[in-house]
Amino acid sequence: VGSRTASQAGTQRAARLVRLLVDRGVTVVSGLAKGIDTRAHVTAIENGGRTVAVLGTSLDQVYPRANARLQEKIMAQHLALSEFEVGTRTLPWHFPKRNRTMALISDASIIVEAGDSSGTLSQGWEALRLNRPLFLLKSITTTPGLKWPDEMLSYGARVLDEDMEQLFDVLPQRSRVTPSEAAF
Repeated sequence: VGSRTASQAGTQRAARLVRLLVDRGVTVVSGLAKGIDTRAHVTAIENGGRTVAVLGTSLDQVYPRANARLQEKIMAQHLALSEFEVGTRTLPWHFPKRNRTMALISDASIIVEAGDSSGTLSQGWEALRLNRPLFLLKSITTTPGLKWPDEMLSYGARVLDEDMEQLFDVLPQRSRVTPSEAAF
C-alpha cells in the first residue's frame, strides 16, 4: 500500500516488489486507489499473478473513476471485496475502514511510500494493532523529515531491505503456492 500521489521511484519499487511476490505465488491485496495501489494491481495482473482489490466503496461504485476498467477486470478475473452494501453512498470514513479490512485479511502489510498525513498509515496502525507483520520499505525509513516511520518501528514494524527476502520468512506456507496450485 502507499501514496496516491506516488513518486516515480515509489511506483518502480512497488512494481519490483509485486513481481517478486507474484514469482513466489503470493496473492497481492491492495485498495485500488490511485498511485501505489494501482501499480500493485496492474503489475500483478501483467505478470500473471493474483490480486484482490478491497474497495472503499460498494461493488457497484468506482473510485477513482480512472480505475473503472481495472476494477471491472479485477471483478471479472480476480477478486474485489467490499464491506459496503450495493447502493451505499461512499463516505470518507469508508477508506480507513477498507484499510482495516486489508490489514485483517492480509498475512503481511507493506508500506511502499507515504507522507506524514497519508491515509495509508491507517493500514499500518491496524496491522500493528492486529499483531500482523508490517513492513516499511527501507527507502521510507531514510526519507528526511518523515515522522511516522520511527514511531511504527517502535511499535514493531520491520524494515524491508532491498532484497526483500525477510518478507518470506513471515508468510505462511499457504501464501506461497505456485500459480498452478492456486484455486481461483
